[in-house]
Amino acid sequence: MTLTQKRILILGIIIVIAAVLGRLAVRAVMNLMLGGTMFGGNFL
Repeated sequence: MTLTQKRILILGIIIVIAAVLGRLAVRAVMNLMLGGTMFGGNFL
């Protein structure tokens, strides 16, 4: 595996992680504004 292939692979992994964390962050902000729970259930 060449250095360029490794860079592309690492960049792809980072993009996927960033997309997942970005969606969670948006969801957390929306839940805080709307007063809901993070994952849909009641914790109490």
